[in-house]
Amino acid sequence: MRDPYELLGVGRTATQSEIKTAYRKLARTLHPDLNPNDPKAEDRFKEVSAAYELLSDDDKRKRFDRGEIDAEGHERRRAHTGQRRSSGFGGGGFGGAGFGGRTNNNRGQNTWWFEDLLNDEDDSPFAAGRGPGGRQHTSPKRGTDTRYPVTVSFEDAAMGCSRQITLSGGKTVSVKVPPASETGKILRLKGMGAPGMHGGPDGDALVEVTVSPHGVFRREGVDVVADIPVSLTEAVLGAKITVPTVDGKVTVTVPEGSNTGTTLRLRGKGIPRDGKPESGRGDQLCKLKIVLDDPADPKLKSMVSKLHHEGGSSGVIAALRAKLGLD
Repeated sequence: MRDPYELLGVGRTATQSEIKTAYRKLARTLHPDLNPNDPKAEDRFKEVSAAYELLSDDDKRKRFDRGEIDAEGHERRRAHTGQRRSSGFGGGGFGGAGFGGRTNNNRGQNTWWFEDLLNDEDDSPFAAGRGPGGRQHTSPKRGTDTRYPVTVSFEDAAMGCSRQITLSGGKTVSVKVPPASETGKILRLKGMGAPGMHGGPDGDALVEVTVSPHGVFRREGVDVVADIPVSLTEAVLGAKITVPTVDGKVTVTVPEGSNTGTTLRLRGKGIPRDGKPESGRGDQLCKLKIVLDDPADPKLKSMVSKLHHEGGSSGVIAALRAKLGLD
């Protein structure tokens, strides 16, 4: 695998916040859910996720920076060749090998290499929890959480659905998006994040939901509001029309004499309360909006202008009814 810093597009001095921001930006672009049937994007997503898993873990990141592990987290062998020379404190001294020196090529139980004293704090044999020989006694550490985006339609968010996501390790799992979900909702998959350290528990996978905007529906609490276009004839004379709902299409009656802003209430066609359909649902509010078939029609303009001067808006409606033979 390539250098994790290069994969995420950050420098080696980047903060955890900068690393997280870079990862989330790339994940939103490369996630398999957003790139179906694109194996290159999926492979790139796996690489980016693996890079974030390594760099988001402070311990792994330090070990990578020191060259102790490779970009995939595998141990690198540290070779020592040849006879080490004494540091110049004499043949006796501390432990019979001289301070920081050796009498042979083997690391003694109670002595250290001189370069050990120059390592950073976490690698030093004098660091907390370490004794002679550089042995470390660390406490278990929980793995980091990993984030995955999932996008659903307005209808699926309202009534609930299932989606497949691919984790950073390549495993595909099914995620249940509950009813009444909104953009920003976080679904937690226990133990499916980065692995723990030193026997610690694994982190979680956090699935962040985004609801796609809808051309007709919008949500107001547990109610669904829909702007429904009707013709002038339908508004004036009344009619039966078909409207969409989150459950599918239904037929409603437009009352005679309706106007833009007239609201028709469809009870029980809204969002499940508390995310549970058995707890009841809100309503769908159909707000009518009069749309002229051809606003530039000269005959319509002339007729409405004439009727307006003769009897106002009520005269327009009466004349339309008479013209259509309804009176």
